[in-house]
Amino acid sequence: MATELRQRLAAARLFVLDVDGVLTDGRVVYGADAAGETFEVQRFDAKDGLGLNLVREAGVTIAWITGRGNPATARRAEELGVEELHMRSRLSKAEVLADLQARHGIAPEETLVMGDDLIDLSMLRHAALLASPCDAHAAVRARADLVTVAGGGRGAVREVCDAILVAKGLWDETLARFEG
Repeated sequence: MATELRQRLAAARLFVLDVDGVLTDGRVVYGADAAGETFEVQRFDAKDGLGLNLVREAGVTIAWITGRGNPATARRAEELGVEELHMRSRLSKAEVLADLQARHGIAPEETLVMGDDLIDLSMLRHAALLASPCDAHAAVRARADLVTVAGGGRGAVREVCDAILVAKGLWDETLARFEG
């Protein structure tokens, strides 16, 4: 990992993620129950969840900002202890991010965002780093400081979480915790 990237990751106090295409594979799947009521199904990666928990335990605030949202998103965020969940916001993602930075006293230099599509690029105005899954839109990948090997919803978030822990000098301690 390049020294500059490591330093910026080490400074991260806020990790902001898009949901569809980052925490999920981006597909929208609808089902219907016996009464004919439709519902949306989302698939989240358990490895991403553990990574987010480890980063949160390391003192990094986790926020999800999504233009969509459904009960599955809210449930997963609650399970993972996500501090800030913003769904179906009428504001741009940049405005939501600026507001939560102000409320938490976190500077753009301490902010890492992860997105996969054009709507996520506005957050760059308020962040030191952009990460993207390998299957993100080409324009997002071109601007990203870190592009993962894994795709959205398939471990991409975990790669970034591990990179944060390495940069903060917490990787050996994290491994020791699980090696018993």
